[in-house]
Amino acid sequence: MNNANSNVSKWSVSSRIFHWISAALLLTTWIMILLYENLDSNLFIGYHKAFGVSLLFWMIARVINRVFTKAPPPLAMPKWQMLVSQMSHFALYAILIAMPMVGLLMAVYGGRPVDIFGIFQIPVFVTPDRSLARFYNNLHTEIIWPTIIGFTVLHIAAALYHQFVKKDNLIARMK
Repeated sequence: MNNANSNVSKWSVSSRIFHWISAALLLTTWIMILLYENLDSNLFIGYHKAFGVSLLFWMIARVINRVFTKAPPPLAMPKWQMLVSQMSHFALYAILIAMPMVGLLMAVYGGRPVDIFGIFQIPVFVTPDRSLARFYNNLHTEIIWPTIIGFTVLHIAAALYHQFVKKDNLIARMK
């Protein structure tokens, strides 16, 4: 690694914490739904919902942090790559907010409150409606789920491309 890349500007500490905890919450939420589907225990669907709502609140805080925190100077790259980067980051933020919101709507329209780790419950705050619950279920599982997978893979692939192909030490900005 050359000297220019070793002094790369990092994201703020708060931005880095928000990034990695978001990733951990997303991964944990995925693991909980996989355990639920494979072990058929309601314990895991409860944790899936609790971690999902936690991700929603975390992402709202992350957006607020992003608005008030200065980004490091961008790395040199073609304009089209910068545009794709900005658009894909915006999409990731949007779907990381939309996914748990839609999941919460699916639960409450299904007439089910959402328990948050036994600390408190989000009550059913709408009139239950099975057709709306099914709509939000389909949106959650058939539309947003594959979209979030696609953008997550794109995000990781782009970071690895920068790190190992371009060798511009992009990953160091988020360490």
